[in-house]
Amino acid sequence: MQFKNLAIWQRSRALSIDVYKQSSKIKDYGFKDQLTRSALSVPSNIAEGMEKDYTKEKARYLTISKGSLGEFSTQVDIGVEVGFIDKTIGIGWIKEAEELSKMIGKLIQKLKR
Repeated sequence: MQFKNLAIWQRSRALSIDVYKQSSKIKDYGFKDQLTRSALSVPSNIAEGMEKDYTKEKARYLTISKGSLGEFSTQVDIGVEVGFIDKTIGIGWIKEAEELSKMIGKLIQKLKR
């Protein structure tokens, strides 16, 4: 299964790109760094995992991606509250992260069968 053909990789890549573009004006470097790293971690771990030879390894990296989505959602929530991220954009990112998390969970279950 080519990772580039997976909807979860394509969508998480698009999310990461959007996060980088939208966060360019955030002045708090530490926050911006954490936000972009957690977003970038998702498609990166999907790609790395899907390139592994064994199902257990694939599932492990997908689980890491799922965890990064939780981290990202938390950071977005806080970023909205402190005024770093526009509320409309933040809500969209959180919704996308939740959908991606569900998709990754389903793929993990499929791999384990």
